[in-house]
Amino acid sequence: MKRKFDPLQNYKRTMKAIGYVPRKQATEADYKRIGFMSGLEVHQQLKTKEKLFCRCPAGIYHQHDDYNAEIIRHMRPTLSELGEYDGTALMEFKTRKEIQYRINNKTACTYEVDDTPPFRIDPEALEIALEISILSKLNIVGEVHITRKQYLDGSIPTGFQRTAILGVDGEIQLKNKPVRLLQLSIEEDSCREISDIGHVRIYKTDRLGMPLIETVTYADMFTPDELAEAAQYIRFLNRSSGKVRTGIGSGREDVNVSCRGGQRVEIKGVAHNKWIPELSHNEAFRQWALLHIRKILNDKIGDGKTWKPEQIQLDYDVFSITFEPLKLARDKGYKLVAINLPGFRGILSHFTQPGKTFADELSDRLKVIACIEKPNMIHTEQFKSILTRADLDIIAPLLHAQEEDAQVVFWGPAEDIPTAIETIEERCRIAFVDVPRETRKSFINGTTVFERVLPGPDRMYPDTDSAPIPLRDDYINKLRNNLPIDVSERFHQLKKWEVPEDTYHYILKKNLVPYIEKITGELGFSPRFVGTFFGHTLKNIEGKMKPHPDFSYDKIYGLFKFIRKKKLVEDISRIMLPMVYEYPSMEFESVLTVLKFKKRSMDDLLAPIEFLHEKFKEIKISDGDEVTINWLMGQVHKQAAGNVSLAELRQNIEKIIK
Repeated sequence: MKRKFDPLQNYKRTMKAIGYVPRKQATEADYKRIGFMSGLEVHQQLKTKEKLFCRCPAGIYHQHDDYNAEIIRHMRPTLSELGEYDGTALMEFKTRKEIQYRINNKTACTYEVDDTPPFRIDPEALEIALEISILSKLNIVGEVHITRKQYLDGSIPTGFQRTAILGVDGEIQLKNKPVRLLQLSIEEDSCREISDIGHVRIYKTDRLGMPLIETVTYADMFTPDELAEAAQYIRFLNRSSGKVRTGIGSGREDVNVSCRGGQRVEIKGVAHNKWIPELSHNEAFRQWALLHIRKILNDKIGDGKTWKPEQIQLDYDVFSITFEPLKLARDKGYKLVAINLPGFRGILSHFTQPGKTFADELSDRLKVIACIEKPNMIHTEQFKSILTRADLDIIAPLLHAQEEDAQVVFWGPAEDIPTAIETIEERCRIAFVDVPRETRKSFINGTTVFERVLPGPDRMYPDTDSAPIPLRDDYINKLRNNLPIDVSERFHQLKKWEVPEDTYHYILKKNLVPYIEKITGELGFSPRFVGTFFGHTLKNIEGKMKPHPDFSYDKIYGLFKFIRKKKLVEDISRIMLPMVYEYPSMEFESVLTVLKFKKRSMDDLLAPIEFLHEKFKEIKISDGDEVTINWLMGQVHKQAAGNVSLAELRQNIEKIIK
């Protein structure tokens, strides 16, 4: 008789066995225990008028249904210079994807589909990328060599991306440590994916070919917090140039994570830096869990060289089907297959990520490689069992299953079944050996799913269509002499100005220090006030109100210039800002009219204080000068704003009542 097995209890037990702790509870000691190690690849679009290797306009986006033509392609791998195939290219070829491109004539040309050789690299993009390379303290190359990086996922119609290294061996300074930079490259951006269902993947080409830089760090970050800090620093550094695009999708991070004994795994296209700590934390522990699974399998079975699963095709009529996806699969005529995994009892329900188990590693690959949409499988270790005892009594003998085995049942089109069987067997065999090197897609909840095998060096080769570009010393020196202040210096600058520290992230993220310098330097306002105005008042307004397309930070400079010209007190800026933000084309005089602002002197404001003081004595509900002063300030505050200093007004009121 088989031992009773509870998958949910096994999930909790294995989570405890690997020492998993939630991100909020994790300490530096936890990351040292598992050997957390991470690096970054930070991608940033450049603010240019044209694309990188053609003269199409950059930065014009379209809706999904706004296109003039469609192109369909099927990608095939090519041999590298050494006569080898890249593993990622082979995996993508196995998927048999049909790639559809939706093209808008305003943003694409024959170059985008590889029917025209590349134009000369956009000089504006190259100059911006070199400036940022110098800011990153990189050693600039003497000659730019453009290479091709193979991509068979269809994200680039040519099957490769043109890219070039501009600088190597740089450094950024975090709060407590320096982080080494491996290199900075300039490259063309890829298409935007619309959908990926079954064997059909659809892309838009509006973003394709836009200039992009990629800053790559060494794996110098040993906690998720260090990793997030480095990502923010590089983003601040890029934006300090004032020549990069901002907004959703303009900056994206690939996060490389490993643990002791694990492998480099790339979490692809992280759009928000605030996601990085949770994602990197869970990925490191996912690898730690996979190493625990490897130990269990090797202790129980051995090295896995003789391990062999067995599979059979099932008949739907054998079962009493209640699971809706199985009913749909039957109605579509899909094949139904059962696989026995010898010695895998307890592995399918082994913890890997919060809410996920090793079974998800199989299901994810079935979706990506065999192109069988989820739900695509059930198994014997699901928390809420779908396979009944009666079902297992039928399946187990057919598979010659033993007590320590686990069973998987999956379904799909007949032509995808061989790939699916091969995919499940391959992933299980890897479990005996190592953590697989792969690229993973991120989700907002901090978990990831398999996206593709991690590319290797065999996908890079020279671009014979592009001549080398020499970089003269006098040209590079000219760029060096016209750079913005280093980001680390910006931190010191804000601190020296006594701007509240909780504003730093917002100010640097929006690259607002030059505006603070301009307003304080030209108009004579306090840096502390202007910094706080941006970091508190403006940030609060942006969080509550929908931005007007005509609003820009130049409007803030205009507001302070108007206040200085009219000899108003700076506090009025906080009252005027919501209306300026909502109606940026409105004249500042009109804003004051709408706000019913009137010019008043200190004498005008103090005139009714004695009368108001007597009135307060009649209605007061508590004693004390402080209560009295606060009430009186409340009565004249609105009229005082913009006319006199509120601190000075308070001092005068105190003199009157005392």
